[in-house]
Amino acid sequence: MVGPKAVTGPLNGISVAAAAAANGVPAYSPRIREMPPEERPRERLQKYGPAALATAELIAIIWRSGTKRQNVLTLATYALAEYGALPQLARASAAELAQLPGVGPAKAVELLAAFELGRRLMTMQPEERMAVRSPEDIANLLMPEMAAFEQEHLRVVLLDTKHRVAAIREIYIGSLNASPIRVGELFRDAIRQSSAAIIVVHNHPSGDPTPSPDDVQVTRDTYRAGQLLDIELLDHIIIGAQRFVSLKARGLGFSESSG
Repeated sequence: MVGPKAVTGPLNGISVAAAAAANGVPAYSPRIREMPPEERPRERLQKYGPAALATAELIAIIWRSGTKRQNVLTLATYALAEYGALPQLARASAAELAQLPGVGPAKAVELLAAFELGRRLMTMQPEERMAVRSPEDIANLLMPEMAAFEQEHLRVVLLDTKHRVAAIREIYIGSLNASPIRVGELFRDAIRQSSAAIIVVHNHPSGDPTPSPDDVQVTRDTYRAGQLLDIELLDHIIIGAQRFVSLKARGLGFSESSG
């Protein structure tokens, strides 16, 4: 379940900015309006939808403008590189965000407002929570963030009896093949919260979401454990670059005889 570094979308500037971030100074970048229309974040969202965009592109849309030397996409990429990933960035204070190059107080509070909306969505009353009716629902929820990860992340989505999202838990980060997955860890929070079902989601940094034999085996082991625990494994979704695979839809790992 591991592959080479992801290239998510047409963000050629991301690798440049990330390298510059390592040296503490974002590289010069062309203005957004100088980029080809098919590479501009706003136009890409209008054409492909928000799930197709990398995290940096979504932040760039929130911030709208950059500086004289760096476009807003470079600033967003630098901010993510500085904090390592979106969850760490979301925990930063307004003062900390304002210290990032080209950000300042206004962009800091805009980003904090977006993060707070996301948190409030996840803490809504049960009748207001998102109900999962298809693999696309979970992909749309998690792909914007997970497609941009350069390491493998495995998450478990906890669902209630009506398949509404109760919580999302990060279980593993790194090479999942290097440290075999303990199926018990996937169900730990589900047992604690009396969840009716779970969905396992992980990303392929290569950008190719094709299931590996290990992916299928993890699905099979988790499916069997769920039957014993009376907690349904509703799906196992693999996220790649702007696309995903539902192992349940492909019939992989969801029966004793599945491949």
